[in-house]
Amino acid sequence: MTSTETATAHASGNAATDKFKSERVSADTSPERAAAIYQDVLKAFADVIHKHEVTYDEYRVLKQWVIDVGEYGEWPLWLDVFVEHEIEDVNYSRNALTGTKGSIEGPYYVANSPKLPSTCTMPMTDKDRQATPLVFSGQVVDLDGNGLAGATVELWHADEDGFYSQFAPNLPEWNLRGTIVCDDEGRYEITTLQPAPYQIPHDGPTGWFIESYGGHPWRPAHLHLMVKAPGKRTITTQLYFAGGQWVENDVATATKPELILDPKAGDDGKNHVTYNFTLDPEA
Repeated sequence: MTSTETATAHASGNAATDKFKSERVSADTSPERAAAIYQDVLKAFADVIHKHEVTYDEYRVLKQWVIDVGEYGEWPLWLDVFVEHEIEDVNYSRNALTGTKGSIEGPYYVANSPKLPSTCTMPMTDKDRQATPLVFSGQVVDLDGNGLAGATVELWHADEDGFYSQFAPNLPEWNLRGTIVCDDEGRYEITTLQPAPYQIPHDGPTGWFIESYGGHPWRPAHLHLMVKAPGKRTITTQLYFAGGQWVENDVATATKPELILDPKAGDDGKNHVTYNFTLDPEA
């Protein structure tokens, strides 16, 4: 039985929710700031209700859907698809960053993936090895272009069927996940598979939400990355592929022109691409 035969939005949603709940977080938000945010959120709701003259039936459908999202464990999925890109954008701007652009983390990051050397092949299944190989190389540098010793590149992405290890059954625990330890000049060369576009889990309330307005659940093919170096600000980002389907119409609104890769086929039968990461100083 394969992951494609058994994975459901309910199961992957619950897995994402359980992971998030296990990592309790807090924010240093003053009561005054909290009150200002809450008031603006409620005012925005009120403005929408009055603008569209929302009916009681529509209100009851909303309450029903909110309950369904919670029961399916899909709040991490829904929020990361429809809200996180705005949070990421405002934080890049407010901190006046000039290094590599970030993108959303999404709900499927798992910390502490196995460490791999600077030149490595990602853990993958026999089926993954039949996909088109991708050799992804580059360097982690500072704002002056100097290579950063001690840099790491965490990489995770879906398989060709659109499933992430630890969020779909029948996949090895760390499939297509690893923390690459760069060399003394911040360089890396990673062999993995060329990912494919996939649909976010859509057989639950997130999918019902998308269907209700005639949208689509597709994400373009992408790599997830978290890049770190001592004394530098961590980058969390995604890299996409030139000419790929859904790059111009991503359900998560997370693509950016600066984050587009353009791999070229090599004589070795593998696709090759280079991308460097520039890290801002730590705040």
